[in-house]
Amino acid sequence: MKYQSSALAQEKTGDFWVGARMFGHPVRADVEHAEVAFFVGKNPYQSHGFPRARTVLKEIAKDPDRAMIVLDPVRTETAELADFHLQLRPGTDVYLLSAMAAILVRDNLIDTAWLAEHAQGLDEVLTVLRAVPIEKYCAIADVDPELVQAATRRLAAARSVAALEDLGVQMNRYSTVVSYIEKLVWLLTGNLGKPGTQYAFTGMSAIGHDRGHAAGQWPTSPVAGAPIISGLVPCNVITEEILTDHPARYRAMFIESSNPVHSLADSARMRAALESLELVVVVDVAMTETARLADYILPAATQFEKYEATFFNFDFPRNIFHLRHPVLPAPDGVLAEPEIHARLVEASGALSEDDYAPLRAALAQGREAFALAFLGVLADRGKAKLAPVLLYRTLGPTLPDGAAAAAMLWAAAYNCARKFPESVERAGYGTGLEAGERLFEAILTGKHGIVITEDDYEVTWNRLRDNKVQLDIPELLRVLADLPDLDLSPGPWPFVLSAGERRAFTANTIVRDPQWRKRDGGGTLRMSRADADRLGLTAGDLVRVSTRRGSVEVPVDPTDRMRPGHLALPNGFGLSVADDTGAQVTTGAAPNELTEFDSRDEWVGTPWHKYIPARLDTVDA
Repeated sequence: MKYQSSALAQEKTGDFWVGARMFGHPVRADVEHAEVAFFVGKNPYQSHGFPRARTVLKEIAKDPDRAMIVLDPVRTETAELADFHLQLRPGTDVYLLSAMAAILVRDNLIDTAWLAEHAQGLDEVLTVLRAVPIEKYCAIADVDPELVQAATRRLAAARSVAALEDLGVQMNRYSTVVSYIEKLVWLLTGNLGKPGTQYAFTGMSAIGHDRGHAAGQWPTSPVAGAPIISGLVPCNVITEEILTDHPARYRAMFIESSNPVHSLADSARMRAALESLELVVVVDVAMTETARLADYILPAATQFEKYEATFFNFDFPRNIFHLRHPVLPAPDGVLAEPEIHARLVEASGALSEDDYAPLRAALAQGREAFALAFLGVLADRGKAKLAPVLLYRTLGPTLPDGAAAAAMLWAAAYNCARKFPESVERAGYGTGLEAGERLFEAILTGKHGIVITEDDYEVTWNRLRDNKVQLDIPELLRVLADLPDLDLSPGPWPFVLSAGERRAFTANTIVRDPQWRKRDGGGTLRMSRADADRLGLTAGDLVRVSTRRGSVEVPVDPTDRMRPGHLALPNGFGLSVADDTGAQVTTGAAPNELTEFDSRDEWVGTPWHKYIPARLDTVDA
């Protein structure tokens, strides 16, 4: 396959690109030890994002010496615990964050000495921030300027600030620019590379890494010319890459553990795109909306029936990796993905016993000989792309307890030891080739997870490009310098819909049976109590939500958590499952029947799922 995408291209690629431009290495937040936690469009009480999230949030809320600042249009569970909830108008984060950054400059709250030592490009940033109309931008965001100033001053006074952004801004207007300004706020106050701030993490994979090409110099998709960030085609251009007569259009899709007909923007258009392809192959554990459109369905074992791991390993200073072992036998007729991949590669003729035999012979002499032989294979770029299958078929069968699927982690462990030798040594695995081998053995046998690396906070500076922060991203700074006035008149679409709100009883498309939900079983539309009173609506009344793309009927849930003019539908609904009679039953509304493929970030193409102009009509009983 020449092109790939994933859910990260719906959410994180703007943040990845900005991070690459500013740091040259992805960073994360040490919320647990922060004096001030700063959440932008994030509700970690529901979405987590760091270890022991709910416990840590409650600890911060109870500690008079610590504080929490939340930017969110909704009074979320996290916002209720916060010292400062800036309940801004939906889609105006760029204005509010710009005002906060400008207050830091206006009131001389920046850490000048720290910036002189650790940052470049400060003068260019200061020039733009000095011209920001603070009062005007607070008015656009509809947040009291005194509250904004108080929150900004608390942030500036803290010994440490840990900041996290999430889908509330990453799927919203100006999302890439927001990722940039959010980082400016905590960088101008010196919050990087020390406890309770941001750090550059290790890991077993390259998640979050991007080369940070200047805009227009990045690799692009073949038809739409969309930027490919971190190797991922933007999800919102996939249909453009298919529904065309362009000679380079996509002709086939291999879809693994993903349900793009339900989870990507503009479901009707995605259905049309898949139906027009020459070949669609789906690997999944369930008969999803996407699987129903496939030419071939390859059923996979569930997460309880196979070796599996996540590569979202961002802990610091001790980073954790967990190879999960199967707890149940797989039923007949399904395979784990590595076996599916290997059979497909072999059926294509790309690999055969002739490729495996030399590696098996080397392995018979020991792992050290195998490592040298494998390095020789990697010199062949064509074979290097097939490294996971080569490992699975050669090293895999020698691993204990049927752990052949973990063979790829052997290469990942060696790579981790190569990239982060001091960190791996501090975790107790020694140095050189032996370190990679010891790390792999620990992963393989550590049924409850292991520490893979151990660091101190200062190591962050060694991982940054040129050991400094680059504050000036010219393309984005120009946007910040010329933000337009917003037209706040209601017009034909007086509401803003956030599609895909995370609630206590939502899932993506993993849990399909609706009976698992103990609350909100139908997926209600949340709206402000003021709007409900104005329209004469009470809880459970049916309304029709319409957007430029479509409409759905859904019961309402009036609440004082929502701002007037703001609506929210949960994710995980609109799925069809068979009842006891075999009939298909659909529960709730599928949000992406309402979203548009071309409502997306102008830089990296992430969708505006949290900012959908909408209209509301009552429905007669």
